[in-house]
Amino acid sequence: MLDIKLIRENPEKINELLKRRNPELSIDRILEIDAERRKIQTQADELRAKRKNESQKIGMMKKNGENTDSIQEEVRKLGDDIKELEEKQIELDNTQRDLLLRTPNTPDETTPVGQSEEDNPTISTWGNPTEFSFTPKAHWDLCEEKGIVDFERGVKISQSRFTLYRGKGAKLERAIIQFFLDLHTEEHGYEEILPPFMANAATMTGTGQLPKFAEDMYKCVDEDLYLIPTAEVPVTNIYAGEILSEEDLPKYMTAYTPCFRREAGSAGKDTRGLIRVHQFNKVEMVKLTTPETSADEHEKLTKNAEKCLELLGLPYRRVALCTADIGFSANKCFDIEVWMPSYNNYKEISSCSNFGDYQARRANIRYRNKDGKVQFVHTLNGSGLAVGRTFAAIVENFQQEDGTIIIPEVLRKYTGFDRI
Repeated sequence: MLDIKLIRENPEKINELLKRRNPELSIDRILEIDAERRKIQTQADELRAKRKNESQKIGMMKKNGENTDSIQEEVRKLGDDIKELEEKQIELDNTQRDLLLRTPNTPDETTPVGQSEEDNPTISTWGNPTEFSFTPKAHWDLCEEKGIVDFERGVKISQSRFTLYRGKGAKLERAIIQFFLDLHTEEHGYEEILPPFMANAATMTGTGQLPKFAEDMYKCVDEDLYLIPTAEVPVTNIYAGEILSEEDLPKYMTAYTPCFRREAGSAGKDTRGLIRVHQFNKVEMVKLTTPETSADEHEKLTKNAEKCLELLGLPYRRVALCTADIGFSANKCFDIEVWMPSYNNYKEISSCSNFGDYQARRANIRYRNKDGKVQFVHTLNGSGLAVGRTFAAIVENFQQEDGTIIIPEVLRKYTGFDRI
């Protein structure tokens, strides 16, 4: 969340940055609450000091044999007034924290200003859109024809937007996961993590999923547990509430997990195939860095994600998300979009975000620098990559006129076959 001290010191700048996201956003109410709670804090401190002085008087008066009934009544009343102010302050503290938790991060000064995804500039491209000498098929049709994904039975077992992989399809999905993990751990220097697939409310709050996006979560009945929407949640929170040493940074971590999202706000979008489903596999990259290195580490992380597509031979482009399109907790984000012939367009396969100290402040992840000062780390993450979308891109881009699907060479040692 945003630093209340920074809000107090730079209210006009914070408001200006937030309005780049959405003209309706403002920190004015937070400042009003803050002024009120600080006023009450001052009043309570003054009453405590007065009560302390009066209590000392009582001791002296009793020592001198004087009657203390009236002054004791005054001290009792002071205690009641202090309690009332403390209760009011707790209420205001909670209100202020809730407002801060629901306020998005301020965009970085280098984040392009825009009003929708249409304003996202393309930064770079790699490869050319795949061309065919025949009419290509969509991945959902090819998957059904080849029996590698059973969409109908996935729905029967669960509900819409759940899928069932079979045979070579299941093996290809597993091969993609293993390839990504090996690449990130053996070549990019990440530590592999296998985290819990369920997280409590505090953990969800630490990375910004709660309270803002509760309706997108799958919540366990009668338990303080949620199915994770991404490995970002448990992996970022590994060091929640801890103080690291600057020598420990940067930390590179990667994890495979299934991801669960209700996609409450995406009714009618990408209803066919593997692009937008309620359960999908993903390999995530997470970094904890110092503020001074986070911009460079963001670029490195994005290139790590791009390397996955280059080794697979899949055309892609890098897009900078504008202020209206970046995620709630991010201050800067690059989307990597893979070419999908069925859409005749690029589709997002990774979002690589820098969060500054926004998540670290929520999760209380800090480090002690070389001068002994304790401050918040910067957190970063990105998909490396979304596995189902990679699967779909392989099926579509490497389909052949005879109906077969060529397996990228880097995956063959994991699949044991070179085509489907």
